[in-house]
Order: sequence, then structure tokens, then C-alpha cells
Amino acid sequence: MPSSTTRANHALPASQRLAELHLDTETLLTQGSVVLPALLDTAECDAVAKLYPQTDRFRSRVVMARHGFGRGEYQYFSDPLPDLVQQLRSTLYPRLVDVANRWNEAMGIAVRYPPEHAQFLARCHAAGQTRPTPLLLQYAEGDYNCLHQDLYGEHVFPLQVAVLLSRPGEDFTGGEFVLTEQRPRMQSRPEVISLSQGDAVVFAVHHRPVQGSKGFYRVTMRHGVSTVRSGHRHTLGVIFHDAQ
Repeated sequence: MPSSTTRANHALPASQRLAELHLDTETLLTQGSVVLPALLDTAECDAVAKLYPQTDRFRSRVVMARHGFGRGEYQYFSDPLPDLVQQLRSTLYPRLVDVANRWNEAMGIAVRYPPEHAQFLARCHAAGQTRPTPLLLQYAEGDYNCLHQDLYGEHVFPLQVAVLLSRPGEDFTGGEFVLTEQRPRMQSRPEVISLSQGDAVVFAVHHRPVQGSKGFYRVTMRHGVSTVRSGHRHTLGVIFHDAQ
């Protein structure tokens, strides 16, 4: 449940709320994911979900069953992004970049990320990754999303965000957000993350470091959505690298 302070903050403009957002960096560093309670309010969730039929706002539509990705569908936003989506992308990135750089250092990866999102996008675009990747996902009864990673080219920011736009238990049942972690020589560890409408989860795109007895080692992360049992579910995905 969002705290009373979080609910009170919904009276603030979205830009101010995002600027004052508290991120539990320690949990993200050690667990590979963290929930941001009530990142968006009800009106914002509904407004973003209602964009789905407006095909002129999107550059492409993917029907998951055609590609073996699961069931359901999603659409990638075209430029210019909706104002709120752009605010999320540009405001959340600076909060996450320190974790991203610390992860790469721990995993022995030489890549470091610049402090501002526009600088990172310039790097993507120079490498031919010019297509925006924020997306809107739509699920109906029986739909699900197979475990996957959102990799779209050479340049990958190691964290991304998913915002639940629908009301669990009212708009839909089932449809839980699932993360799996594959450690070397071990079976995969699943985690189901409970979200309310407007909650966001920040999570690892591809790999994250885990402290072992002999230092850090790299684990592989995947995410998906379990079967929707009834109703309809919408999710906003905020990915910080662009696609080829």
C-alpha cells in the first residue's frame, strides 16, 4: 500500500513528483529490482492506457503469438513520445545511472554511462539505434508474456522500468510480474513482484552482479508476465536505450 505521504504527493504535478522521487538504491543494488509505489496516479494510468487504440502514436505493433513471445500484444511509441513517458525516461535515468555504473564496475565491464539521458541517447543514435523503445502492453484473458530480455542493439542500459496501469483484482486477475535469476551452475530462481495500479518496478535488463565468497559474479536476469485469468491488463514499459 502506498504511504499517506505518497498519496499526498499525488496532488503535485507529475514533473515535481518525479523530481522528488525516493529510490531505494541499496535494495536495487543488492536485489536487482525495487518497487516504486504509486509512481503514477489513477488519472495518469488511465490516460496512458487509453493511448493504445491511437495507432498514430506508435511506430509498430507486435502480436506476441506470431513470434512465440507469448499471448497478448504491445506497441512501441513513436517520436515524439507522450509528455509523461518522456518525463519518466529523462527523470528516472539520472536516478539509475549510478547503479548502472556500479554494476558494470563490479562485473568488470568497461562501459560507463553518462549522467544525462540525452547524452546516452546520442551514443545510441550514433551507433544506428534510433528507434524509441518505450512501449505499451495489452493483455486479455489467457494472455501471458514469456521470459525474455529487452535487448535492441550494442548499447544497452542495464535497468528498465515497468508501470502497472490497471487495477489488479478489479480490471484483471492473474497477470503477475515475474523475474527469474540464473546463477552459474544453479537452477533459476523465480520472484513474483506484487504491484498495485500506478506502482512501478525497476529491474535488471540482462545481467547483474552478485557478491560471492570470491568477489562478484554475473547472473542472468529475465522477466515476464504470468497468465491473465480474467479481464484486461495494461502496462507501460520504459526502456532507456533505443533500438536499431
